[in-house]
Amino acid sequence: MIFPILFTFFLLLSSSNAAVQDFCVADFAAPEGPAGFSCKKPASVKVNDFVFSGLGIAGNTSNIIKAAVTPAFVAQFPGVNGLGISIARLDLAVGGVVPFHTHPGASEVLIVAEGTICAGFVASDNTPYLHTLEKGDIMVFPQGLLHFQVNGGEAPALAFASFGSASPGLQILDFALFKNDLATELIAQTTFLDAAQIKKLKGVLGGTN
Repeated sequence: MIFPILFTFFLLLSSSNAAVQDFCVADFAAPEGPAGFSCKKPASVKVNDFVFSGLGIAGNTSNIIKAAVTPAFVAQFPGVNGLGISIARLDLAVGGVVPFHTHPGASEVLIVAEGTICAGFVASDNTPYLHTLEKGDIMVFPQGLLHFQVNGGEAPALAFASFGSASPGLQILDFALFKNDLATELIAQTTFLDAAQIKKLKGVLGGTN
């Protein structure tokens, strides 16, 4: 009998802790810890902390991947601190691509607003799941799994991505492999790629060695 009572008690305790305060606007003047930013004092919170206006502006796609991501994560949008949500805008020029990447801290839901996007992810058993998304389509990418987006049409594409964290994190696979100072020989051993190709990719992406 004691275990159901304890379970109920801890459930109620966790629920009540979640409702102790209405919000926790990020205090950028305080250090960031593993649990996120500290809360601003309520007296210093302003309505602008809960408003972000950057998603109406197209990103600059004049780069090697012909894509741009405009994040509204906690670093740009302090009002989402502690709420477990965030959003980003994705612009893809013709031929644009967001290479294989992961978000270690959150799952993602992508909705296509304009154009055509081929998107997919690879499960931990190496099964690929991909689909060509049209305007109004949505796709979910489970937390931590490698995924990508490619403009699959002949016109620029626009999408918006929502995340289950105020700070979902990002690691792009190509950058992790080739935009660093790991020795070319070591990368060749661990990826089975040709050393000449690795050096070429390091040169393109800014890696050394």
